[in-house]
Amino acid sequence: MTMGPSPDTRYPLPGVTRTVFLRPFITRANIIVGDYTYYDDPDGPEQFERHVLYHFDFIGDRLIIGRFCCIASGVRFIMNGGNHATSWLTTYPFPIFSQGWELPEPPAWPYKGDTTVGNDVWLGNSVTVMPGITIGDGAVVATSAVVTKDVPPYAIVGGNPATVLRYRFEAPTIARLLALRWWDWEPAKITRNVALLCGGDIEALERAA
Repeated sequence: MTMGPSPDTRYPLPGVTRTVFLRPFITRANIIVGDYTYYDDPDGPEQFERHVLYHFDFIGDRLIIGRFCCIASGVRFIMNGGNHATSWLTTYPFPIFSQGWELPEPPAWPYKGDTTVGNDVWLGNSVTVMPGITIGDGAVVATSAVVTKDVPPYAIVGGNPATVLRYRFEAPTIARLLALRWWDWEPAKITRNVALLCGGDIEALERAA
């Protein structure tokens, strides 16, 4: 019995090189991507890490992306290295250049923690995600949205700044889906239930769990 494509496959669509399973292309320890998450980019999807901006090892923040996510071209992640102090009289980061611009005490640069994208999340074309954001499981982020605050599970958000437009399902259904956590199932089980996952009968999916 086939169990779907291997998560180690780089190009899962025959003859298509712009769409990849992203995890095999990740080279940095502070970027963690789950199995089967795909990324599409006509300019070369193997360059995904170039779109994770201001991500400096010495800061220590991580970009964590779950399983079965869909990431469109143009998506950018702004990491904590892009933060500037706004409580000073200037936003210019004098101390980073040293050579006489040091401060007596090292500055405490703004830090908002890891950026986390849940499982089964769809990030539309040209989305920008700001530092320290958590995007919940099952969420959809509309084209060109700028995500400046956390996104609840199964919410559809859009705009600049992104706001909740609606939820994909009613609250009880969302709770049941979060309890199922189908993205953590073994590949063979997922394969057996693809028809249910691509349908709308949550009771049938629960019976299969």
